[in-house]
Amino acid sequence: MEFGLHESFPIYSGGLGILAGDFIKSARDLKRPVVAVGLRWDRGYCVQRIRENGEPFEEFPGYDHSFLRDTRVRVRVRVRGKEVPCIVWVTERFGHVPLHLIEPLRAEDRWITHRLYESGSDVRIAQEMLLGIGGLRALNWLGIPIATYHFNEGHAVFAGAEMIAERMEAGMTFEDAWADARKRIVFTTHTPVRAGNEEHSLRDLQRMGAILQLSVSEMRALGGDPFSMTAAGLRLARAANAVSELHGHTARAMWQHVEGAAPIRAITNGVHAPTWQSEGIRAARGGAAALWTAHAAHREELAQAVERETGVALDRDGLWIGFARRAAPYKRGDLILRDPVRLAKLLRESRVQFVMSGKSHPDDPQGKSILARLAQASHAYAGRIVFLENYDMALGRLLTRGCDVWLNNPIRPLEACGTSGMKAALNGVMNLSIPDGWWAWIRCLAPSSTMCCQLGPTASDGRGSCARAARWPRSASPPTAW
Repeated sequence: MEFGLHESFPIYSGGLGILAGDFIKSARDLKRPVVAVGLRWDRGYCVQRIRENGEPFEEFPGYDHSFLRDTRVRVRVRVRGKEVPCIVWVTERFGHVPLHLIEPLRAEDRWITHRLYESGSDVRIAQEMLLGIGGLRALNWLGIPIATYHFNEGHAVFAGAEMIAERMEAGMTFEDAWADARKRIVFTTHTPVRAGNEEHSLRDLQRMGAILQLSVSEMRALGGDPFSMTAAGLRLARAANAVSELHGHTARAMWQHVEGAAPIRAITNGVHAPTWQSEGIRAARGGAAALWTAHAAHREELAQAVERETGVALDRDGLWIGFARRAAPYKRGDLILRDPVRLAKLLRESRVQFVMSGKSHPDDPQGKSILARLAQASHAYAGRIVFLENYDMALGRLLTRGCDVWLNNPIRPLEACGTSGMKAALNGVMNLSIPDGWWAWIRCLAPSSTMCCQLGPTASDGRGSCARAARWPRSASPPTAW
């Protein structure tokens, strides 16, 4: 549904899109035979500003998409009983494998792709129909020989229904068509958060035309009723993955009730180093003096940006702690504000400054309230807490390079992976995190060997345990690098 390739092309909202963008850039670097499919959003994601009273509000400016190339392929998807002809664009502009973007051809149909993640069940179902059904038809018409279809989250699962319908039209039974389609599909589940695992009523899917030539009972066999996009993805795939080791444990427990689900293994997400690591840090090649020189330059870039945007002069000899995320309640961007006495003491007795940013979904009041509290804190603790509005990829690069410490404090185990800390680490920035997502499995540097420690919820006391009982010997000194 979203690809984060560059801030100038705002067809992404947050980490899921950034990951997809990093994935297709990495596929290009590695010369892998991959193509990608998404939607061309008319207005892209929002620009989010803060009013004088701290309340966030949104603007939806247009953006340049003149570089998209028309493939001359046209596909049709029947939505609510009406044929929607779609154009298929393609681009490789930002150093990635070919990205094909589906968009309704007629202005009257562009209510579907008006805005990324627009609220309303009909709009969302129609978007997912264009992505899944339209995307599969586009690949067929383009003549690209696809060996495996990867459904990145549940948004694309109607492509699986289309594959089954194609096979049934050729004479297969539903069961045989389903089994044959499964051989070609893999699936990634990205989040344990309920809002990220969509459900739709079968009545709505039938009314919208999403069930195609399948019967209601056949769609129920795939996703249940209400129809779970995630459960359908697991039943349609031959293999599935979570996005960190801890998330693998969480996802297997969360979806163990889904009969016939693909086995969920765990891989850990990554980031595209050329996009996120600065040239200065890369050139330093680990040399301490060169690393500090590069970091000092990035600190100065951040300081100048902060002063330009807010008028606040960061203390060049202070410790800068950064936090920037999509403003979701489980990420707890406002956690440091919840103990004002302790926070005031910290700010009074140390030279710590917080540089924070975030962006909420335009229709998420909880996310907006978090941003409002951060904006208000930047006035209450003027000069010590800084809030930068309209978080995007450009600001993400600035913060993950210029801060000294990167803060991460989600509610465990809801941060499935979390990759911003990886971007910080690539730039020599220290991480401070609770053991969630990719942080839940850390590397212990022991004198004789390197072992992986599991801090996941596997011990009977619920506190977690080390997979190989790797503990730092009391008699040993920590490595110099620590």
